[in-house]
Amino acid sequence: MEELFKKIVNPNNPKILAVGKNYVKHVQEMGGDEPPKEPIIFQKPFTSIFLVDKAQVLKLPELGHEIHHEIELGFMISKQGKNIKKEDWNEYVGGYFLALDLTDRELQAHFKKQGFPWDLSKGQDLFFPISNLIGKEKIQDPYDLTLELRINNNIVQKDKTSSMYYKIADLICYISKFMTLNPGDLILTGTPHGVGPLKEADQLIGMLKQNDTILAQIDLLIQ
Repeated sequence: MEELFKKIVNPNNPKILAVGKNYVKHVQEMGGDEPPKEPIIFQKPFTSIFLVDKAQVLKLPELGHEIHHEIELGFMISKQGKNIKKEDWNEYVGGYFLALDLTDRELQAHFKKQGFPWDLSKGQDLFFPISNLIGKEKIQDPYDLTLELRINNNIVQKDKTSSMYYKIADLICYISKFMTLNPGDLILTGTPHGVGPLKEADQLIGMLKQNDTILAQIDLLIQ
């Protein structure tokens, strides 16, 4: 147990960070008028990761709550940094990935109403479906990508990453003022508009596209 404890209490261990309300139309569909004055940062636990490298089945929690889909571009940090300058952002990106930030909307509303943190609404098991890593050399411009989510072959979310309000440079600079970024940190960049509930038997296909090329795909059957 002592060895396990020593392994865990290591400030160099990676973390998963995410950004809320980073696409203007999504802010509006959630009842807001404009993006927040500063990025909204929250964490997801590693136990929420669900690597989707082939078609998979995703079983919804037994609580019966409304679970919403949020498709996002993510990136991995390549080296340690603190107080990183915006112009140096690309030195710290090791690659990109496609992900879904699943959200228990009922729990989130419940905790928000009380002014409490809403980690449990974002951090449940399987609430972070993620693709394989895409090498940064394959990305010509991270702001010229298309996020697209289809449910039962209907497009429910689609937008260019250029619509991101706080850019990757902004996020790296802002977060590293407060937290040291470590190699292996995973950072989500927010979801475009069109979020909504998942239902049993839904077939999800999420795609990250560069022009007509699919860089990553998440294929899920909801149960």
